[in-house]
Amino acid sequence: MKLTSLRDLYVDQLKDLYSAETQLVKVLPKMAKAASSEELRNTFQEDIKQTKTHLNRLDQIFEKLDISPKGKKCKGMEGLIKEGGKTIKEDAEAEVHDADLIAVAQRVEHYEIAGYGCVRTYAELLEDQEAANLLQRTLDEEKETDERLTELSRGINVEANRKSRAPAHPMKEEPAHHR
Repeated sequence: MKLTSLRDLYVDQLKDLYSAETQLVKVLPKMAKAASSEELRNTFQEDIKQTKTHLNRLDQIFEKLDISPKGKKCKGMEGLIKEGGKTIKEDAEAEVHDADLIAVAQRVEHYEIAGYGCVRTYAELLEDQEAANLLQRTLDEEKETDERLTELSRGINVEANRKSRAPAHPMKEEPAHHR
């Protein structure tokens, strides 16, 4: 598709986000299953529901535009998900693994925040306030999820650091007379 106007770019970026959200719906259950922290698992499960809501909002926008949301593969999200797939399979201590899952999830959130911020602005410039409002709600939710992950990471990262600093096999100190 040749981009000749802001509207073309807007539609192209909306399709990219639709593809990204569709890919996320498939991977988030795997991330939830891989999490050892119940809070992190619950956050991923909430994000699954939220992602479906985001897809529904995008569907509303596409319906109003009378355009199919299909036809584009989001390569950026595909790369993030590929990276996340490696993280899911990683052999690591539980807290370190959860910290890694959060890092991947936050990269995804930041990617989405950037995308939704752009399309919201395009909708405003194209004077589609209804779409701009829907996109702003999604943008706000993406930011809230990122903040929730940041809060979770504070405890999980501290625990991962504490555990990784503890000796795996504490050596018994020999009595002084045997030295």
